[in-house]
Amino acid sequence: MISRLLERLAAGDVEFVVVGGYAAVLHGSTQVTQDLDVCIEFSAENIERLRRLLGDLDPRHRMTAQKLSFLDVPPPGTEIKNLYLRTRLGVVDFISDILGVGGFERLKARARIVELGGRPVRVIALEDLITAKEALARDKDVLAAKELRLIALRQAQLRADGTAGTKS
Repeated sequence: MISRLLERLAAGDVEFVVVGGYAAVLHGSTQVTQDLDVCIEFSAENIERLRRLLGDLDPRHRMTAQKLSFLDVPPPGTEIKNLYLRTRLGVVDFISDILGVGGFERLKARARIVELGGRPVRVIALEDLITAKEALARDKDVLAAKELRLIALRQAQLRADGTAGTKS
């Protein structure tokens, strides 16, 4: 279900970068995740695109007791920093800044592009994801950072082996 939600975001012209556990999976982690975390620019245009894109998925704020609809709350034009939603396709968190790394523009500039459902999707750079996981310092994030460091090391070794093989 998370992949379907991500494909929908990619098809909807929403500016975003995949972060968190699903980004770790896209980088090769064996981690299991039940939600989608994305960093977005919280411009009025991007929020309106989100509302149109998620409208038929009954998007509800999951961090409020009333579980209000994102289609109604907050009203258009209200400044937003983060959104924590539950939809028919799963949980998605929209975040403006990543601890230890920075905001959307920085992540976008350094992001890795992967293809998902025939569309390009930005994913947080592996080095930035490691930094973010270490900054969070929760047990699960520390373990994820260790695995991601091993993935980065393996990728560096493969690049070195590939380079060494072409010189001879």
